[in-house]
Amino acid sequence: MAQIEYRTLGTSGLVVSTIGLGCNNFGRQGTASESQAGTDAVIGAAIDTGVTLFDTADIYGAERGLSETLMGNALAGKRDGIVLATKFGMDMGGANGPDWGVRGSRRYIRLAVEASLRRLRTDWIDLYQLHTPDPVTPIEETLATLDDLITEGKIRYIGHSNLTGWQIAEAEFTAQLAGHPKFISAQNEYSLLVRGAEKEVLPAVNRYGLGFLPYFPLYNGLFTGKFSRQGGPADSRIMRIRRHLADNAPWDVIEQYQAFCDERGVTMLEATFAWLLAQPGLTSVIAGATRPEQIIQNAEAASSWKPTADEVAAISDLFS
Repeated sequence: MAQIEYRTLGTSGLVVSTIGLGCNNFGRQGTASESQAGTDAVIGAAIDTGVTLFDTADIYGAERGLSETLMGNALAGKRDGIVLATKFGMDMGGANGPDWGVRGSRRYIRLAVEASLRRLRTDWIDLYQLHTPDPVTPIEETLATLDDLITEGKIRYIGHSNLTGWQIAEAEFTAQLAGHPKFISAQNEYSLLVRGAEKEVLPAVNRYGLGFLPYFPLYNGLFTGKFSRQGGPADSRIMRIRRHLADNAPWDVIEQYQAFCDERGVTMLEATFAWLLAQPGLTSVIAGATRPEQIIQNAEAASSWKPTADEVAAISDLFS
């Protein structure tokens, strides 16, 4: 059994597992977790393994809201033992009524949160996240509405996703000046091959005490160690719908990375989790899974190797 570690999310009092479960595969066509039974199996394995952070969004699933619906059913009787995170703010295709592209507004957030609560079959959401910036609504209106929802007990903490460095700073100072609860977390794409967050996002996250939650941390599975120049598992997301990621990958560097791992007797998956968890401000690595054995493997990998500072730097330098 993996010895999962737990960290506070930023400077908040919310404690989460350092390995999280990304729930975007629940209800996704062509996956083992497309069905209720498949979702139940993955969630059950995650809970048994000690994973507490479950991250979804209202748009996930073959149809919008399906991931939340499947999760709501799977979590019946297990809700108190997990940290449930979901997101709002992307196009729901009219499922929350007309939004005119303004999805950070008081009107829209009220509709979105009630719909998520119904689908998730819960009275509260632990971490409610703005999925993408709203270019129209002032951030003060978004924060004020989320403040009201915290007061009402419908949500506990708030986070955001896909904000730039300046937007993170704006939200921080707006919350301070208006006396609203602050965002405690940030989700942005970050992996060995996508390092753009290091320029502005991670410095802002660390300056303001947010917990960082990278998405696509394994670059859609490329760093699971199951891929090579010749390809990978036929049922993987890369081989089914994102073959270009494998075709265009820097295989010379990845093969050097594999040799680095082999020298230390660790898997590429173990080394990648270790590198991510060594980054300042990074709280939890949220990785997707479609089968129970994958979440177990991820949990074991996240706790099995503790690299030195020099080894962390060496991995960074390989992909710089």
